[in-house]
Amino acid sequence: MNSETDNAKQRLATAQRIDSVGWGLFFVWVGIALLFDVGWGLGLIGVGLIILGGQAARWHFGLVLEGFWVVVGALLMLAGVLEFMGVEASLVPVILIIAGLALLLSALARKST
Repeated sequence: MNSETDNAKQRLATAQRIDSVGWGLFFVWVGIALLFDVGWGLGLIGVGLIILGGQAARWHFGLVLEGFWVVVGALLMLAGVLEFMGVEASLVPVILIIAGLALLLSALARKST
């Protein structure tokens, strides 16, 4: 039982470390993007890559993938590519609304323990 507890603690510590690295990269990227005015397209691609990279790290270390963040990362990448390519229809507001609704619905659907 002790090894199970140690394993759970190690997995939690790994997940927290991945989250911390992800947030650190996010703030560094946003700072760089604002400082050098890279534009919405490249900015969104960078954020999407950071999110998907975090999920790839979770998978690599045997942690559960967070489906919500995989979808958000993919949608941000898509929006960034479309914006970068000059597609006129801005999907950013729609993506933000969809992501927010998905988060709200998943929180409401989760059973209380």
